[in-house]
Amino acid sequence: QVQLVESGGVLVQPGGSLRLSCAASGNISGPYNLAWYRQVLDKTRELVASMSNLGAAHYTDSVKERFTIVKDAAKKTLYLQMNGVKAEDTAVYYCNVHDLWSGTEHWGPGIQVTVSS
Repeated sequence: QVQLVESGGVLVQPGGSLRLSCAASGNISGPYNLAWYRQVLDKTRELVASMSNLGAAHYTDSVKERFTIVKDAAKKTLYLQMNGVKAEDTAVYYCNVHDLWSGTEHWGPGIQVTVSS
């Protein structure tokens, strides 16, 4: 069973930076995609950044050039480097592992990021 735990959420001022971490435990035998999502209360969960099993990264338009998704396989940790944050980045952020063989989606509990002066 895969378990994911996010950390690094804080209150940060507009224009600032922070790094979210997602530590994974357990094993996935097959190929998998990784992703960060975010959700604002009463709105649909939004895909922010993803990394394919081949290492290709993709970003939603609103975070391009500001956010970077990074995987450290040795530490079994996924990161989201967030630079130049804006008030509209305020949300609960979730990490996600999509097992491509079984189709199973694994989610962390989420962590709050608040951008405010």
